[in-house]
Amino acid sequence: QVQLVESGGELVQAGGSLRISCKVSGRTLDTLSVGWFRRAPGEEREFVAAVAWSSNEYYADSVKGRYTVSRDNAKNEVYLQMNRLKSEDTAVYYCAAPSQIISTTQQIMSPDIYVFWGQGTQVTVSS
Repeated sequence: QVQLVESGGELVQAGGSLRISCKVSGRTLDTLSVGWFRRAPGEEREFVAAVAWSSNEYYADSVKGRYTVSRDNAKNEVYLQMNRLKSEDTAVYYCAAPSQIISTTQQIMSPDIYVFWGQGTQVTVSS
């Protein structure tokens, strides 16, 4: 069983930066891919970024060049550094993990593959 707990969400001004964290327990990150998703009010959940067990990074086009996903294996934590934030980045951000090793881009970007989810952290960008 994998547990994930997000933290760090807050209100920031447009153009600002924020780093949110995902504390993982139950598995080590060298054997686990972790994805970040977000859901804005009235919108579907969407893929944001992921770091695979292999350390490969994946990004949605909407955040590429602004967001960076990273991990600290010693702390078993995954981070999402968000720069040049826009009002449309406002959402609840979730980290998630699958129950098996996944390796294709299609899999890693699909929320259906992820079994374990955190409770979410609210990021609000004011314009």
